[in-house]
Amino acid sequence: MAVTLLSFLLMAGWMVKRAFENNVNYTKIELDHYKSEREFSFFFISDIHRRILDLNWIKTIPSADAVIIGGDLIEKGVPFSRVEKNIQLLSKLGPVYFVYGNNDEEVDLKKLNQLLRANNVTILENKAIKLQIENDHGLWIAGVGDISYQKDDVQKTLQMVHTSDPIVLVSHEPVVIDKLAHVNKRIDLVLSGHTHGGQIRLFGAGPYENGSLKKVNSTYQLISNGFGTTFIPLRLGAKSETHHISLAPKNGSVV
Repeated sequence: MAVTLLSFLLMAGWMVKRAFENNVNYTKIELDHYKSEREFSFFFISDIHRRILDLNWIKTIPSADAVIIGGDLIEKGVPFSRVEKNIQLLSKLGPVYFVYGNNDEEVDLKKLNQLLRANNVTILENKAIKLQIENDHGLWIAGVGDISYQKDDVQKTLQMVHTSDPIVLVSHEPVVIDKLAHVNKRIDLVLSGHTHGGQIRLFGAGPYENGSLKKVNSTYQLISNGFGTTFIPLRLGAKSETHHISLAPKNGSVV
């Protein structure tokens, strides 16, 4: 009995530790029509929920051309003061862009929007903006509203894109990939979170697939396990993660 209890406590402690880790995955993606000689980098973080970012950890992360928050920045019961501090720390890495997640929709949206704008965060809800990389070369960041609240409009979002520059589409929920079949624009990369990688996986199995970067037809899709947790702060087999991603021309050559 004592051995069983000790084993349970050790496992629970390990799962809590995994839930509060600060992990960064570094990835380079080469695109065959990327036109700039300079790489474009961004830091992607999703599903912060109740977690508190640490300044010492932020200092270890290289700066980025853009910081993208993939939804669930907040949830019910989280003080807005904590959210503001998290945003201010992320702003140290680069300009911040945000898409809504389902948990963001459950709080006072007026107050959340005021806080975001007061801290110079660009809200991407069915909106696309072009970021200049160098000279006339650029990159589009497009964000859609939350799918579970039926606020997404992929067609409207991509109508704003009027050049052949690479497109990064951000949606809190990964199922947005299913909405791209009839889109007449080439989406290079889709960024999502929401699933937490299943959060607790037993013998490799969980309610959702583990986070990964994969290719769906001609589009790269990154599904992140996310930074925080939902319901209980435990993880097993689905580590907490953030992402520092660099986009570059394929094989180092400019098309």
